[in-house]
Amino acid sequence: MAAIEARALCKAYRRPLRAPGLSGSVRHLLRPRHQDIVAVDHLDLSIEAGEAVCYVGPNGAGKSTTIKLLTGILRPTAGTVRVLGRDPHRQRVANARDIAATFGNRSQLNWDLPLGESLALLRDIYAVPQGRYRQHLRTCADILGIDAFLSAPVRQLSLGQRVRADLAAALVHDPKILYLDEPTVGLDIAVKERLRAFLRQLHRERGLTIPLTTHDLADIEDVCDRLVIIDQARLLYDGTLRQVRDRFARERVLRFVVRQPDRADPAGILAGCGPVRAAWEGDTLVVAFDRLAVESPAVTARVLRAMDVVDFHLADAGIADVVRRVYERRLDLAEEGGQP
Repeated sequence: MAAIEARALCKAYRRPLRAPGLSGSVRHLLRPRHQDIVAVDHLDLSIEAGEAVCYVGPNGAGKSTTIKLLTGILRPTAGTVRVLGRDPHRQRVANARDIAATFGNRSQLNWDLPLGESLALLRDIYAVPQGRYRQHLRTCADILGIDAFLSAPVRQLSLGQRVRADLAAALVHDPKILYLDEPTVGLDIAVKERLRAFLRQLHRERGLTIPLTTHDLADIEDVCDRLVIIDQARLLYDGTLRQVRDRFARERVLRFVVRQPDRADPAGILAGCGPVRAAWEGDTLVVAFDRLAVESPAVTARVLRAMDVVDFHLADAGIADVVRRVYERRLDLAEEGGQP
């Protein structure tokens, strides 16, 4: 049985259509009009226990709404959702004991208490044994570095410190599922890497199930095994990162910086390598090709034999490039055969 199962999941909101001013308010009172806004549209999603899934899409695509439906914060308009076999909205207390969540800039910590006391309060709420709690604090101190500010009131913590503290708080009761909604938003590079290292360790050592929404595309390849892309409330793509790379990120580019280039026709040099596109950019020969159809060593060997190369660089199209093209409407995953 999947840890998370959603079938034809829908969530719609009713927005009042009201003209400005007092007269508009009176007309709306007498003849109310509304517009239905669909945030999630017939979503099918299945996440196995121990999977780390990145859920991405443009602003307003329905990512945060989906997380709130899965956690039980929101009730679906239609469809079904099961988390560890339960209806998360109807069985909220039982569900809360097996899940944890962090939501961007919202904190579950007590604003006025020192961090250590706020964590201890959560320990008591969940009746966590002292030994397990101390081990949790040691792990969070080693990787997240929260020991440096355990005595500081939560309101005095910086954004990076509070995000790390919130993650430590979410994991006090050793949940089976950890929902993360924009966990690295606003953080500096060092804190982001520390956070990602912690999530990788949790996933690897505890087998924690992690559904994650993000706009920071580095989170995808650092933390997750699988990518789900949505736009305009609909599912566009669901597959492993390898499937995404092999289907939509196959282009590889080699750039050769040449000493005293004679602008020789690269077609003759690369004949027999396979289908490649090559052109000169100043003193640099740029060669692009499908990495599944053409071997990089063959291209490199031909160019090195024919020219005086002083430097070269290889770049692959990554997951970030695929997602960016979807956001910019330059790649329609549905037309490309979006579902593997």
